Amino acid sequence: MSSNSQHTEDHGHPKADMHKLTRSMAMIGKKILVLSGKGGVGKSTIAVNLAVELARQGNHVGLLDVDLHGPSIPRMTGLVQQKCFGLEDQIMPLEVSENLKVMSIAFLIPDDTQAVIWRGPMKYAVIQKLLADTVWGELDYLVIDAPPGTGDEPLSAAQLVGGDAGAVIVTTPQKVAVEDVRRCITFCQQVQLPVWGIVENMASLYCPHCNQEIKLFSDNSGGRELAEETGLELLGSLPLEPEVAKSADAGLAIRDCSISPRISQEMDNIIAQLKIKMNSASKQGDSQVLKIAIPTVNGQLCMHFGHCEQFVVITADPQTKTITGKDLLDPPAHEPGLLPKWIAQQGVELVIAGGMGQRAQQLFTQNQIRVIAGAPADSPENLVTAYLNNTLQTGANTCDH
Repeated sequence: MSSNSQHTEDHGHPKADMHKLTRSMAMIGKKILVLSGKGGVGKSTIAVNLAVELARQGNHVGLLDVDLHGPSIPRMTGLVQQKCFGLEDQIMPLEVSENLKVMSIAFLIPDDTQAVIWRGPMKYAVIQKLLADTVWGELDYLVIDAPPGTGDEPLSAAQLVGGDAGAVIVTTPQKVAVEDVRRCITFCQQVQLPVWGIVENMASLYCPHCNQEIKLFSDNSGGRELAEETGLELLGSLPLEPEVAKSADAGLAIRDCSISPRISQEMDNIIAQLKIKMNSASKQGDSQVLKIAIPTVNGQLCMHFGHCEQFVVITADPQTKTITGKDLLDPPAHEPGLLPKWIAQQGVELVIAGGMGQRAQQLFTQNQIRVIAGAPADSPENLVTAYLNNTLQTGANTCDH
């Protein structure tokens, strides 16, 4: 990030190399995206304390703030106004403890009062760079705090983190929050991001004088009802605790402030339930197969997606990194928006392309298909083998418009 820019959109911003991104993500175990369709539900608080508690349990943890317009992680971790340094293609995260490293756009902007004014392509490039260039080392967990909603930042993070990723959805019991969070769950389904569970925050308030529970919202079971409606796990329900807000402003985690044992115990339960869901997802993934589509001309990758003559659909086993099947498919007559739907009907989860326009990539995302663009001209078998072995090198997207 240039220190002399006004932090407005810059289409010339260098994009991180996809091969470098793949190598960086391969060094990380589980990636936990903390999401919510609604602002003000305490999502960042949950993200920080998930990261802190996982680190306290002896895990190596990274905490990445991808809220580019309103990063709050630096203050909540006691790193406000601090900056990180490194080489042009290496960003050194800041350390909170021996096992916890933190990265935020706030660490790269000289003036903390400066507004960041970026559109979608720039946001994607910056998040890609943060993921690829941050020198995390080997991590057991990467916790990613995304801004509310289903816009560019959560979409970019979900597309770029790769495998072993899932979402924790944060809501309050309030109906107006639950309605927005329901859309966030739909978003996760559309981008094929597993949801590991729901955390209900600010469920109630305990009077500090008589210890009686006070219901804050007219509907105090919104999180539980949402979990039942969607078939997801309610990982835990946290009360509203004034000391938690104070600790966030002071840069302290939940366990570093004077709070009731119930909220500390509930955090323990959330971590335990989350680990069960993550381990279960890993076991299920052991037997999964992956279908990858390659647009081709004369048996080689077609460098312009719209000019392809035939699709080669390869079935692969990600665990053994072997190709188990291959189909040659002639595409249907060209109509706007037809190819992504048709490819989705073939059970394809990933497209490796030479060049593909942004609109086409958006249509594939809407059809729950991930796209890697900028791949070199080569045979489909070689490209898939390189992808399975994390050695696929990508260059410029020749149709990036």
